[in-house]
Amino acid sequence: MTGGIEAAGDFATGALWSRTAEPRAGEPGHGEDPRLCLNCGTALIGDFCHECGQAGHVHRSLAAILHDLAHGVAHFEGKIWRTLPMLLFRPGALTRRYIAGERARFVSPLALFLFLVFVMFAMIHVLAGEFEATGVSATIDSEAVHQLDGQIAQTKKAIAAAGSADERKALETTEQSLERARAAVADEGEHFGSNMKTGWARLDHGIKKANENPGLALYKLQMSAYKFSWALIPISVPFVALLFLWRRRYKLYDHAIFVIYSLDFMTLLVIALSLLGAIGLGSDLIAFAAMLLPPIHIYKQLRGAYELRRFSALWRTFVLLVFALIALLFFIMLMLGMGLMG
Repeated sequence: MTGGIEAAGDFATGALWSRTAEPRAGEPGHGEDPRLCLNCGTALIGDFCHECGQAGHVHRSLAAILHDLAHGVAHFEGKIWRTLPMLLFRPGALTRRYIAGERARFVSPLALFLFLVFVMFAMIHVLAGEFEATGVSATIDSEAVHQLDGQIAQTKKAIAAAGSADERKALETTEQSLERARAAVADEGEHFGSNMKTGWARLDHGIKKANENPGLALYKLQMSAYKFSWALIPISVPFVALLFLWRRRYKLYDHAIFVIYSLDFMTLLVIALSLLGAIGLGSDLIAFAAMLLPPIHIYKQLRGAYELRRFSALWRTFVLLVFALIALLFFIMLMLGMGLMG
């Protein structure tokens, strides 16, 4: 129950964040307009101030707060229902039309990205729950200690049943060796990785803390990825720009819009596949969809956004998939560093 409430809170927060990035455009005012804009004092001509863009009528009630929240969560002013179908089936046309200036018709790629990231992490929190404060290494070490304890117990029984002093002495020597091995494995489990030194004091301190509490380290890593997911955008844009170095008509802004809408689709795909997995869809089908859909979407988006021929879009798709993997590795390393040093 608590997880569901927290997820709803994250969902609503994401909607409000996206509304910050996607201000009202074309949304009519309500009620009678005042003579002057309440924000800048300019005389009003229509529903909106032509100087600062604020609506002529502003709400001052609790119902207005709920109204704004409903706008943020439900439909992004209705533009979401025009944007999502094109993002799924005509991503190239969506990218090209947004770059060309059709801004009021569609949700901006950044606003959609912020909203989907909130939804994705809220869903992960609900489906996966909190991280357990245990690690793989701890499990392996406990099993090794358990096996050594069994061998030590068997050796002690053999010592008790030994028929000669020489046999007893040999078994005692074996017992001592097993005790030393057990102590070494137990010590390694308690201090797994703590001897790793990078020469960077802050990072070394973070590694030590991660070994002491791996569950907290994983939680911090999740929070870092959540807060800094936008870093995928500046990491990815240069890679896309490399594919069009000789086409000067395309600028960094164009590549950024392409990258963000592509990330929107990938985030939406993660959400959809996670939900399908939660309701029982086979892992093989999920893995197949995860491998097949991204290349198809990238190909369609490249071809439509940059008006490419089939072969030109095809080879760029394969190269961009490699670039995407490199960008993702950069992002993971960045999050690991921030999670350990945070």
